[in-house]
Amino acid sequence: MGFWGCYLVGRSGEPLIGHPALRESRGLLTLREYRADGWQVWSHPTQPSLGSMTALAEAARAPVLLGFVMDSACVAVEAAAPYSGSWYACLGRAPMAAHLGREGPTTDDLFLPPEDAAARAVGWAAESGRGVLEGPLLELLRIEEPELSAEELFFAFLDRLGIESLSD
Repeated sequence: MGFWGCYLVGRSGEPLIGHPALRESRGLLTLREYRADGWQVWSHPTQPSLGSMTALAEAARAPVLLGFVMDSACVAVEAAAPYSGSWYACLGRAPMAAHLGREGPTTDDLFLPPEDAAARAVGWAAESGRGVLEGPLLELLRIEEPELSAEELFFAFLDRLGIESLSD
């Protein structure tokens, strides 16, 4: 059994959990790490119930990102920004399809195609002051069967969004 839980990523001069949009879940959030330029990564040990990422982006006046890791196999990504709105992407499409099953919605129903998600990610990064290339993001978003754990894939996605680790 792998990891199930969320990573919440945002940039703020204050702890991200202080925003009213996170009032209901702040007791479950734990700071995982600080990243360059004031970015914070918080973890939440259960299924997503963190509220509206759009409301949080508006409250923080900055882009935010939520990654819901499912059994260390795949990640549902929800990104939001004050001006460009929200979008959804998937890291590890084949394991995600297996989690969704045959009876319910499909990955195509829930997430943008990799090409569209990469384009939206570039716009999201630009809104956060980062200039990034679409190609490296698209490479990650196209991975059907990840060799990395979903957690590693998510943190590689952050790196490619220009949200760099302090240890680099």
